[in-house]
Amino acid sequence: MKRLVVLLFLGSFVAHYASFAQVTAEDYARADSTAKFGSLVYNAYADVNWIKDKPVFWYSIKTRKGTEYKLVDAEHLKITPAFDQEKLCKALNESLKKDYKPFELNLRRLRFIKDGKAIAFEAGDKRLECDLKKYKVDIKGDVQGWGNRHWGETEGEYKSDPVKSPDEKWEAYVREYNVWLKDLKSGSETQLSFDGSAGEFYSGHMDWSPDSKKIAVNKVRPNEKHYIYFVESSPKDQLQPKLEKREYLKPGDALPILKPCLFNVEDLKQIPVNSQPFENQFSLFGIKWWPGSEAFTFEFNQRGHQVYQIAEVDAETGDVRVIINETSKTFIDYSGKHFRHDLDKSKEIIWASERDGWNHLYLIDAKTGEVKNQITKGNWLVRGVEHVDDDNRNIIFSASGMNEGEDPYFIHYYSISFDGTGLKDLTPEKMNHDATFSSDYKYFTDAYSTVDTPPVTVLRKTADGTILKILEEADISDLLAANWRKPEVFVAKARDGKTDIWGNIYYPTNFDPEKTYPIIEYIYAGPQGSFAQKSFRPYNYPFSGLAELGFIIVQMDGMGTSNRSKAFHDVCYKNLKDAGFPDRILWIKAAAETHPFMDTTRVGIFGGSAGGQSSTGAVLFHPEFYDVAVSSCGCHDNRMDKMWWNEQWMGYPIGKEYAECSNVDNAYRLKGDLMLIVGEVDDNVDPASTMQVADALIKAKKDFELVVLPGSNHTLGGDYGEHKRRDFFVKTLYNQLPPKWGK
Repeated sequence: MKRLVVLLFLGSFVAHYASFAQVTAEDYARADSTAKFGSLVYNAYADVNWIKDKPVFWYSIKTRKGTEYKLVDAEHLKITPAFDQEKLCKALNESLKKDYKPFELNLRRLRFIKDGKAIAFEAGDKRLECDLKKYKVDIKGDVQGWGNRHWGETEGEYKSDPVKSPDEKWEAYVREYNVWLKDLKSGSETQLSFDGSAGEFYSGHMDWSPDSKKIAVNKVRPNEKHYIYFVESSPKDQLQPKLEKREYLKPGDALPILKPCLFNVEDLKQIPVNSQPFENQFSLFGIKWWPGSEAFTFEFNQRGHQVYQIAEVDAETGDVRVIINETSKTFIDYSGKHFRHDLDKSKEIIWASERDGWNHLYLIDAKTGEVKNQITKGNWLVRGVEHVDDDNRNIIFSASGMNEGEDPYFIHYYSISFDGTGLKDLTPEKMNHDATFSSDYKYFTDAYSTVDTPPVTVLRKTADGTILKILEEADISDLLAANWRKPEVFVAKARDGKTDIWGNIYYPTNFDPEKTYPIIEYIYAGPQGSFAQKSFRPYNYPFSGLAELGFIIVQMDGMGTSNRSKAFHDVCYKNLKDAGFPDRILWIKAAAETHPFMDTTRVGIFGGSAGGQSSTGAVLFHPEFYDVAVSSCGCHDNRMDKMWWNEQWMGYPIGKEYAECSNVDNAYRLKGDLMLIVGEVDDNVDPASTMQVADALIKAKKDFELVVLPGSNHTLGGDYGEHKRRDFFVKTLYNQLPPKWGK
């Protein structure tokens, strides 16, 4: 009887895996070849650049000839070559002693100068100019590098150049931590403050009132800097390793405290300002005077991101009043949905807020702080503001979710009056739109597409969205001839049984519906955005090649990500381990019900950065569904990662939720297969975060794989890591040894 049971088990095991094709070296070669898909589309997205103060723009685009540069006169609907590429190429080769081809030119930072009679650009390592009549190229110098400054490095508030008054009679500056004033006519200097010190100094960034009678400046109490350290084991310029460090604030660290101060230049005295209510700050910034010089405003983001205010300081008395007081029980998405526009003449403010559950625009009376009216309204959200026309009291903005029967993430462009009337859809096609406006906002270009519909680029009139001219229509005939398979959009209900979760299913080019395929999810669930593909893109570096090895790839946006309702977003609050998994699992199961070739008994997941945290979290917190994870450069413990991102979603002060969401603290839960990939010099996410997970797994006696990439920064893994990821999924989901490398 036992023998019969064993034989039955082996039979079912063999039958199960027999439905999978064996992964071969040819499959790996085909996986690598998918990169060509991106080059098999012609006349697709145009790189549009409007020329300032003119109804003219240029763009570069890939055609069958190569890269072409075109110039468009929007008023006369005329398209011409932007310049003679053959003449330019000849002149460029003569000047730089190169062998460039006319339709392979990569002209970086191209701009038209001298009223369109010449162009300036970069090629190779040189800055160049070319006269478009004589076609003579002049070398203007070397390309200016971006420098080696790290994003976390702070400049410091103390040092700054002197700031001249609007009437050019005075100059204000900081000397020995205090504010000084210089009379530019007589040269005499006067000390305005006397209480500055190294531990609490006046900022060198000062703001004069328009009438030159007052100075607004912050007094700064600096914080202790936090550094991360790592060793570059294999530097290119020496044999011995290098110790590196980066300035890098983490959740809970002290922050500098800025206190608004006010000085009267006429009386040479300081006017007291009560800044105490604003000292529990994440940030205080944006000093801005009203044109009449009667007051200045600043923005205050309270530590913890649950209070965000615009406050005003009276220029005569120093009295402070709050104009706008935005509060939330969870978080205010200051980093993703902040918008403010001051209407100086009418003393009004256009302000973005999620106070009604969706991100919308409000018209605020700056004199009283009252809401005059809600400008946009409904179960949809404003994605961004393109332009505010103060004189005609009209706004051009982007939004999504307004139209029934289409993907709620599709971006459309609209215009509306300040009073909320006259809402007009300028881009009515039920696709995802990307617009670029002329400097006078009379015209705009619009490229629209979906994941399975190639892009069309048109010129429109902003007044009503009328299409004036079709600029480009993508040609994908070569792509289709190469057996490219378009993604499939799929929608299923979320954990609440009501909300739609939108995502895509990606197939291998040799897909056979009679076979059974393991499923791999590519995850990035960072609350700062939404991430599933919406526009046409035939090649996705993270997973197009992976699909060719015989996997169905899925990607979707679960609850806790942005660009839906506030309630949808709030799921992430103090709960990043959730990562939308209850929705993702339901989505994959629903897809498998209608796609029987999807095998939910073999599910893998991978991602990088926040996706690295989530993919490891999948096998720790949901081992009943996810079998395998590959996690690159993960921020595995939110206490170890950058302050601004993690306090935004996990809250402040540091609570028990940080440990509850930690992959380090929960490493003992591992049941499936896990590969960790990390660059040894990652200065975006502290690489120690990955090593601490590894340490916890070792202590818990868990089997896992660790890939450390010497000299690599924040990365999914590069070519080497990609190959390791592919091999790992083949081994674990196909129960097969992958082909040997180089075979």
